[in-house]
Amino acid sequence: MAKKTVAKGSKGGAKDFTKVIKMVKSEKTGAYSFKEEILPKEKVNEFLSKN
Repeated sequence: MAKKTVAKGSKGGAKDFTKVIKMVKSEKTGAYSFKEEILPKEKVNEFLSKN
């Protein structure tokens, strides 16, 4: 009989990251686009305060 494999839990590293979506207006056309990144929780405010 074959041995069943069991998935092991992750180390919990994913809880330290956040997906951030920022709306950016183009200076040429005036159209909006979205910039998204996956960042550590500590860097979220820094990303949102950038131009």
